[in-house]
Amino acid sequence: MAYATINPFTEETVATFPDATDDAVRAALDTAHETFLKWRETSFAERARVLQKAADILRRDADDLAGLLTLEMGKLTAEAKAEVELSAKIFEYYVENAERLLAPEELPVKDPAEGKATLVHEPLGILLAIEPWNFPYYQIARILAPQLSAGNVLILKHASNVPQSAAAFARLMDEAGLPEGGFTNLYATRSQIEMIINDPRVHGVALTGSEAAGAVVAAQAGKALKKSTMELGGADAFVVLEDADMKKTVDWAVFGRHWNGGQVCVSSKRMIVVDAVYDAFLEQYRKGVAKLVAGDPSDPKTTLAPLSSKKAAEDVKEQIRKAVAAGAKAEQVGPPVPNHGAFVQPTILTDVGEDNPARYWEFFGPVSMIFRAKDEEDAIRIANDSPFGLGGSVFTADVKHGAEVAGRISTGMVFVNHPTKVEADLPFGGVRRSGYGRELLGMGLKEFVNHKLVDVVDIDAHF
Repeated sequence: MAYATINPFTEETVATFPDATDDAVRAALDTAHETFLKWRETSFAERARVLQKAADILRRDADDLAGLLTLEMGKLTAEAKAEVELSAKIFEYYVENAERLLAPEELPVKDPAEGKATLVHEPLGILLAIEPWNFPYYQIARILAPQLSAGNVLILKHASNVPQSAAAFARLMDEAGLPEGGFTNLYATRSQIEMIINDPRVHGVALTGSEAAGAVVAAQAGKALKKSTMELGGADAFVVLEDADMKKTVDWAVFGRHWNGGQVCVSSKRMIVVDAVYDAFLEQYRKGVAKLVAGDPSDPKTTLAPLSSKKAAEDVKEQIRKAVAAGAKAEQVGPPVPNHGAFVQPTILTDVGEDNPARYWEFFGPVSMIFRAKDEEDAIRIANDSPFGLGGSVFTADVKHGAEVAGRISTGMVFVNHPTKVEADLPFGGVRRSGYGRELLGMGLKEFVNHKLVDVVDIDAHF
């Protein structure tokens, strides 16, 4: 699986790391289980102390931590620092809310004189998190913070191209006072993933990644009768209605498609514009994309990052070629990107017909599919014409009507007059091929707990 730091801008291999041995995996499972037996008995106050210290360390070391993201996957410096801050906020959300969200719930009973019924939320044990490279810290934080708060412990198998980011997060949790085994970073192999899932002390797996990876891991978890959550791909619709503020809409469209180099599951991949304003939108969008500056992601002047790897860039270019071969029109926009590094020239795809398979793909890079809709009804139809169902957005001057249109788009999240909002206090997740389960808030907190009924009956009431 070749864990290595390869700078996507310079293409230099900075460091390599050996795969975990099977003995190391078994030892990690032993330690994690022993730690769980103690961690589950800790108070919410003790868990909160560790999480708050982790948030403090994230902020203290923000520059260094952000630098690793830029080095390993090419994230713009400003975006890298924003990710560090978002991760800190996620920890703090559970510091402030976990005890309340996991409080026992008294259930209504027919005759209170006979006793009472209570629902308690208990931790399960070891969880396995399989995370991607596009948001290396955020992806960890949004599973680790809630599950530590719930009393579980976590083993991480991170993407093979961000090994230093994964290790840095493990170090900060150690410094925050989390006992050894509370969070373990393993450079695990594919065969070891199945080995971990099959261990009886492991009670669930959370994966964020591709459809292909999700299908494999979900099948392994299902065979082992373990619960799983899957956050997979997305091809979010960006619906533009006739009354939308065109300048603001275009500005958001350019950002929504190209932040993080276009490598975001909830980025605006499909622009669906009603006919009345289609030509105006396309003209202004083209001009907006042309202003992007590709270059060194550590340079503040750069606004278009390289992709995470040379292979990722080649994969996107191949998708473009196949889309054109199937009838789409491709327009390269803006000044030429550097001829070194993992860059893809920003590209607009139009005339992507219903018989073109590219219509249903996720382009993980600076590629925009723009669709002309006859009217609002047709725009909603096109928005729902996708195997994915993660996020989406609607742009209109009438926010009440925008919310009504949002209600007709079949996804896990829809935003009105904003392409997407990734926040510590908003839930995240999708439907259909975008996966299942939710992360963050109380929903994410309770994905991997035992919702146990304790029913206390007055024995004398029955005799």
